[in-house]
Amino acid sequence: MEDGQERVDGGVPDGQSPTGGVPAQGRPGEPVGDVYDWFRRGAKLLAQGHPAAAEQLLARAAEAEPHSRSIREALARAQFDAGSYAAALENFRAVALADPSDDYAQFGWGVAAARLGDFETSAEHLALAVAMRPETDHYRSALRQTRATLAARAGAFGPLLPGAPGYRESQGPESDLPRQAGGEPEGVDDDARPGGQ
Repeated sequence: MEDGQERVDGGVPDGQSPTGGVPAQGRPGEPVGDVYDWFRRGAKLLAQGHPAAAEQLLARAAEAEPHSRSIREALARAQFDAGSYAAALENFRAVALADPSDDYAQFGWGVAAARLGDFETSAEHLALAVAMRPETDHYRSALRQTRATLAARAGAFGPLLPGAPGYRESQGPESDLPRQAGGEPEGVDDDARPGGQ
């Protein structure tokens, strides 16, 4: 390649195969083709709903071209869709740090952080994505959800009702009973207390 990068396909010029039409084979277990082929096939698998398979090809491509933002972004999407949220966050983060104006990388960083329970980081990066592309509905929706979660955790919506996520059961059975004027729970028989008090 003219830009000083090494070729990953064995140094054979584009469109030519080293042995009479047979594609070059890399290391054992390495997929056939070059980095661009891996990227294209990985993106196609991702679009077809096969994120784990896409992740395999895209990880190979990212290993060969670690500075390619498009490969890392596709890999992050595949990892997110496959449920590998921590790995997806790291790749979205790398893309966003390389280009802070990449709204999709900021969005990906934010939703991956939310899936990992870090809603403060999520809100920060989702807000950046919304600021860059305010017309994007799914950016705004994700930011609203994250902010609502933060507000709920801060108690902004009042006490949690029984059965709500995060609701803690009372310490004892008497604490749920309504109180009488003297502070005793209603329905407690004074004669049934130890010592008849």
